[in-house]
Amino acid sequence: MDLQRNLAQRINVGDALTRSAAARPEHPAVVDGDRRLTYAQFDAWVNRLAHGLLARGYAVGDALALAAGNSAEFLAVYYACAKTGVVCVPINLGWRPHEIAYVLRHSEARGFVVETQLVATINEALAEAPGVAEVVVAPGTGDAVAGAVTLDELTSSDDTPPEVAIDDRAALSYLYTSGTTSFPKGVVGTHLAIHLESMSAALDSGWNAQDRFVAMMPMFHTAQLNAFCTPAVIVGATIHVHRGFDPARFLETIERERITQVFGLPMMYRAALDHPSFASRDLSSLRRAVYAMAPMPEAQIQACLDGYGCDFALLFGQTEMSPITTLFRPEHQLTHVGSVGTPLTGVQVGIMDPDGQLLPPGQQGEIVYRGPSTMQEYLHDEAATDTAFAHGWFHSGDVGLFGDDGVLWFADRTKDVIKTGGENVASLEVERAVYDAEPDVAEVVVVGLPHARWSEAITAVVVAKEGTVLEPDKLIAALKDRLDGYKVPKAVIVVDEFPRTSTGKIQKNVVRDQHTDHYGGR
Repeated sequence: MDLQRNLAQRINVGDALTRSAAARPEHPAVVDGDRRLTYAQFDAWVNRLAHGLLARGYAVGDALALAAGNSAEFLAVYYACAKTGVVCVPINLGWRPHEIAYVLRHSEARGFVVETQLVATINEALAEAPGVAEVVVAPGTGDAVAGAVTLDELTSSDDTPPEVAIDDRAALSYLYTSGTTSFPKGVVGTHLAIHLESMSAALDSGWNAQDRFVAMMPMFHTAQLNAFCTPAVIVGATIHVHRGFDPARFLETIERERITQVFGLPMMYRAALDHPSFASRDLSSLRRAVYAMAPMPEAQIQACLDGYGCDFALLFGQTEMSPITTLFRPEHQLTHVGSVGTPLTGVQVGIMDPDGQLLPPGQQGEIVYRGPSTMQEYLHDEAATDTAFAHGWFHSGDVGLFGDDGVLWFADRTKDVIKTGGENVASLEVERAVYDAEPDVAEVVVVGLPHARWSEAITAVVVAKEGTVLEPDKLIAALKDRLDGYKVPKAVIVVDEFPRTSTGKIQKNVVRDQHTDHYGGR
């Protein structure tokens, strides 16, 4: 590969930072607590880190694991990897040591950057991953670690852009998908895929250099990292880093920093709405609030639109698509409640039957994708990769259909379709009906539980809004007016809270396991 031509022609996620720094050197790039880094300062830091990696012998294709909360350091290491061709392997902070050890072994990680407060957990994992040659400790929220190599010591004094030949389809990251019954798969994301998805996200959302983002969802998750942070850097916007969600800090930051773009879960927006200070806050700078994981019930989206006074949009997709595939856009929020929107620019979406035939609007099947933002492969798993790309499309594992107007409706994950009494029922349809029937339901998960007669009995597990009491029999009666008889839950179980992943997503499989004996088992 000719180095000079590669530097001039290539697609590389690290080059987006280089170019934004050249175009807007004094524009704020990252705000993390009291630190405010301009694009010139942030880019120079990333370059010093990149040269530090090269000086320690890291080469294109080597894997570097990264365990860190949301921080300027997380972003700096990620972009340093991009500029050197090193593959970044973000570690989910909700994983247990043996899960981390599996990822370290599977990714063949050569090194590991870890924040101070995570060192004890990581040491347990390292005992099962002898292939990791070195650990570099980044400043975090814990005490300094005696004798450890620090990120500052890794950093070079050379702040010029490193010159390394890197192919467009070289791996930028290995992102591991959540496993429910087995270890997660490693999704190989390339520079080309993530750069083009980031461009499309910025284009379809209308982002520009004057936008100011709050990054409070975990950066180790593709939604925060590649649906917001990398697009923000491409357009030269400002990223305000939060280590998680706190409603008071969230609202105060929007008001003080004149934030224009936020991304969170529906429950976060609800918590902020309910915060005592909400009515007194000036949120007029907000242009758009984006949510993920699940569509909002109509009453909640209406309350959010009224309360925040800005556009709302849902992003839909998956890690393998870098991640956005469709956007439930502001103009559809009240006219197509419950849909997942229309395709992102650059993504082709189809509905496919089990034989590989594409289906017309109105017919339900598996949601499939084509486009350059698609993953390269599942790492070290040729069989799973071949299955995922059957018939020349990427298979999502989601079930849905297109309306005649081109809007996509998500029915369910294939694994969450409930097979009851010989009928297939989408859990999401029943969940929507529960929200419609009972305004005092804060959250609901509908699952199929083992049942001697029905095989799987449709069951609604619900959390009540604070200060309210739910009556299961009353809710079931209300659902009989909204659903076909065979879709009505056989029982409603009221719980205080749901188990969640580290990104806030409800663990439906855990809910199912917790209540598997509700009807006496099989």
